Amino acid sequence: MNTNLINYSHKRYNILTGEWVLVSPHRAKRPWQGQQEETLNKTNIVYDENCYLCAGNVRANGEKNPQYTNTFVFTNDFAALQKNNPSFSYEDGLLKAESEQGICKVVCFTPNHSKTLADMSIAEIIKVVTTWQSEYSELRKEDFINYIQIFENKGTVMGCSNPHPHGQIWAQSSLPNEVIKKDQQQKKHYKTHQTSLLGDYLQQELVKNERIIFENEHFVLLIPFWAIWPFETMIIPKKKQASIVVLNTEERIAFAETISKITQAYDRLFNCSFPYSSGIHQAPTDGGNYDYWHWHMSFYPPLLRSATVKKFMVGYEMFGMPQRDITVESVAKKVRNLIS
Repeated sequence: MNTNLINYSHKRYNILTGEWVLVSPHRAKRPWQGQQEETLNKTNIVYDENCYLCAGNVRANGEKNPQYTNTFVFTNDFAALQKNNPSFSYEDGLLKAESEQGICKVVCFTPNHSKTLADMSIAEIIKVVTTWQSEYSELRKEDFINYIQIFENKGTVMGCSNPHPHGQIWAQSSLPNEVIKKDQQQKKHYKTHQTSLLGDYLQQELVKNERIIFENEHFVLLIPFWAIWPFETMIIPKKKQASIVVLNTEERIAFAETISKITQAYDRLFNCSFPYSSGIHQAPTDGGNYDYWHWHMSFYPPLLRSATVKKFMVGYEMFGMPQRDITVESVAKKVRNLIS
């Protein structure tokens, strides 16, 4: 490992977005007298009669959940995107707006009120992956849907409004900002080299073996060289694929195993139900040619040095660029030791 990257402030380039992150390794031991978060402890409540997402319960809009036994998907009762709103545009000098249509869904992982992905068996996680695939396949058939974002917010510190383990799917008519950047970067690399940007990056990481956490036949789990969040990780398929919809049986098992490994390691890290936001970036669904796309799943945990100390994106991060203190290499070593 280059000693300059260990000891001195520097910038690291994010190949997927074309942006930089400031790294300040010498600040890692600064004292903390700031806000302390509540520890998110594991619970063992199988059913909560007051939970809107538990099987058989009535949701806020008056609809009753079925007695589901595996994953359960429904259209979000308070969706951020509307399906039937009119198409319109607005422009007044420098003021500009456009209508946005979409469909928002909620995916309950299991009927168990306390069973997070870290607590689920690989067989149970496979059912979640299969649900993601089927929802992606159905949503992309809608002619007004051009991008589908699968994600999860785990924990109240990440803004999760319901403790029942669940994820979300937002399908919309335009490409979100992060996807536009990643699309441009991958397309530019493919035009120049006729190879996958993430595939080439992955080969370099496998040779260096400094940020790899876990690897199986089909997937690699690593800390990206340009990671912003202290314990950020990324799951990358070894084979270039535009979306998860093409995963076969063996690949689904391997993907589920990798998700299980990282979520369990997170919970061991600070001995708590580790909060994070995770998301899968895949190719747009507008009918274009996206052979250059290489889908991937990222985890962005907010915790910094303990279960109660959070990384805040404020000040310089808001007005300048993202900044981190702890090096990704030291994080990789720490998390790698927690993989079982």
